[in-house]
Parts: sequence; C-alpha cells; structure tokens
Amino acid sequence: MPLTLDTVKARYPGAESFAFGDSAELSEELIALVRSGKKTGTCGALRDFSDGQEVMPVVGRKNIALDWDGKPALVTETLSVVICRFRDVDAEFALSEGENDDLAGWRRDHQAFFERNGGFSPEMELVCEQLRLVEDLAGEAK
Repeated sequence: MPLTLDTVKARYPGAESFAFGDSAELSEELIALVRSGKKTGTCGALRDFSDGQEVMPVVGRKNIALDWDGKPALVTETLSVVICRFRDVDAEFALSEGENDDLAGWRRDHQAFFERNGGFSPEMELVCEQLRLVEDLAGEAK
C-alpha cells in the first residue's frame, strides 16, 4: 500500500505538513540535508505565517515534510521557535540550516530566496525553528 499523507497523519495525530524550499531542486536538497543530520534548523518569513500561507511551528509538535510532488518524505519535531529580524540571525542558527559554510553565504542565499518569495528587507522578521528528524519515510514512499 502506498504511503499517503493521511496514513502518516494517522501515525502522528496533530502533525502539520509543509514543504521545504521554493522549487523541486531546492526541496530535494533540503530534505537530503535533514536526512543526513546536517540540517537541524529552518526559517521562513513571519509574513507567510501571519497571512496563513504557512502554519506556525509549535514546540513539541511533529511535522510532515512533503517532497515537491506532495508525498510525505520526513517527520520532524519542532524543538524551539524564535522570531528575529533577518539582520539579527547569528552564525550558529545560520549554520544549523546546513546549506552554507558561513553566515555571509547564508545571508546571500536567504536574501535571494526572500526576494523571489515576497520581498526582502534586513529588518524583516523570520520564524527560526530548530528541529530534529523523527522518521525518514523514504523506504515507505514506494
């Protein structure tokens, strides 16, 4: 039986689903970073949570990361949530995202991401989430 979002939600009652990134390529890359243990942080623009595009992370809640095709890929758990301005993100959090080797690279890449997705300002507020991998659903998704 193929793995469905409903099947995973039944396994993790109260879980919310989301997708990483803004393209199939980026989504695949970020899922792989979580699977490898390198990505333990993620962030999004607060405006996207405020307008209902995204569901606000909640400490302790399980979340189902979907691949770009909408299939369940991973289950994560939110460990912490902090709201801070883009310009105040520190190297520790930036490196926890697993995408860059330094804060400057994180700033460059995330500025480009936010410019593509609704606009950028160094003053914009971000929802910064620390997470852990609970279950990799790769083997079940076939």
